Amino acid sequence: MIARCAIGSLLILSLGCANQRTDFASERPALPYSKAVLSGNTLYVAGHLGVDPATDSPPKAATDEARMMLDAFSATITRAGLAMDDLVQVQVFCSDNSLYDSFNDIYRQYFDRRLPARTFITSGTLLRGCRFEIAGTAIKP
Repeated sequence: MIARCAIGSLLILSLGCANQRTDFASERPALPYSKAVLSGNTLYVAGHLGVDPATDSPPKAATDEARMMLDAFSATITRAGLAMDDLVQVQVFCSDNSLYDSFNDIYRQYFDRRLPARTFITSGTLLRGCRFEIAGTAIKP
């Protein structure tokens, strides 16, 4: 009986932890979404763009935009206490499929050990005239 109670209590405690949620708000309070949400051990990262904060538009070079986007994405993940290597899945939206190879050259530089599963989607026009947007899911080790 004591063992059943202890196991039941342990299960309730771990379920309580798994249901905890932490929201990581955008720096722009007017935007109606969180940059990321940590639920249990899973971090859901919203779409990130590569825009210059001063102009709110992408830089002229696609590679600079990719770096800015991945820097912002990585900063959000780090803010939640995880790393890029904790990503298990990402979606990359790109307005121009001819940028695939140059994007990959930049993308590889953001991972040390493991690459997440990835979907690269040729999209239509993206917000603010961007060429890239990235979203993903990470698991806390």
